[in-house]
Amino acid sequence: MDRITTDICIVGAGPVGLFAVFEAGLLKMRCHVVDALPAVGGQLSEIYPKKPIYDIPGFPEVLAGDLVKNLEQQIAPFHPTFTLGERVEELEKQEDGSFIVRTVDGTEIACKVVVIAGGLGSFEPRKPAIENLEKYEGYGVTYMVRDPEHFRDKRVILAGGGDSALDWAIYLADVCKEITLVHRGTTFRGAPESAEKVLKLAEEGKIQLILKSNITEVHGEGELKAVTVMVDNTTPHLVDVDYFIPLFGLVPKLGPLENWGLELEKNAIKVNTEDYSTNIPGVYAIGDINTYPGKLKLILCGFHESALMAQSAYNIIYPDKKFVLKYTTVNGIQELQ
Repeated sequence: MDRITTDICIVGAGPVGLFAVFEAGLLKMRCHVVDALPAVGGQLSEIYPKKPIYDIPGFPEVLAGDLVKNLEQQIAPFHPTFTLGERVEELEKQEDGSFIVRTVDGTEIACKVVVIAGGLGSFEPRKPAIENLEKYEGYGVTYMVRDPEHFRDKRVILAGGGDSALDWAIYLADVCKEITLVHRGTTFRGAPESAEKVLKLAEEGKIQLILKSNITEVHGEGELKAVTVMVDNTTPHLVDVDYFIPLFGLVPKLGPLENWGLELEKNAIKVNTEDYSTNIPGVYAIGDINTYPGKLKLILCGFHESALMAQSAYNIIYPDKKFVLKYTTVNGIQELQ
């Protein structure tokens, strides 16, 4: 069993978890970051890496994937370590107040502070009730668009009526050989301007739009070759495709965190707004996974929470030292050795 020793174990490698590494590093605290996903970035990397974000201070517009790259560059001087592709399973408090964090694959992280920055928890896609759908996962069926170039010159069928389905239908119209959007209704749940653009692209013949319809069957030997679309919910129509992407959203789940003894409220972790500590001393929660009066689920709010958390954690890591706020404009960035 692997044992890693660090000052702070950060659960979640999304933008808030990464920025927490920066704030901790400024105060000479080492971090180890754990995430169930195989790469850093959280939702920004997994769900919308190519979509622009407009509310990050100093960036009028930044692609989600580029923001992740910038954060990685920002924390590089503090040499964080990572365990990726492993879900955190257990939290065990030691007699001296420190913690052992264990992953489902047996990795152990010994630390003095635990910071939960798991976004909305672990995500699972909402899957349509189609027989044998799982058989084609990874062989023509996927639930998110990680790299649009993967679908270049391919025949792709999307299903859904929300922002994600609309946005990717628009984006992929210039990438795919054929792009079809199937929606069970006649109106969309997404942004009106996106819906208007999809309708215009359909009129121009750049998107095939099938409304009042559902995909009911998937076909192929070994890999996906076609799907059955129930047009007007009455007439089956076979469509040849290379990829089927159901975009019905993701279901957030706290998973094993529910069993850690944390005070919860509506699937979120209650925190003290002075430092974003939880009811367990030494455990903090920052970002979308926490809740408090006036909470806003914005990346920039998570950045603010990271800064206050780090100052509080400093008192645990260095109980005999007095915290003195130092500005980076004066001291710069001191690399951790």
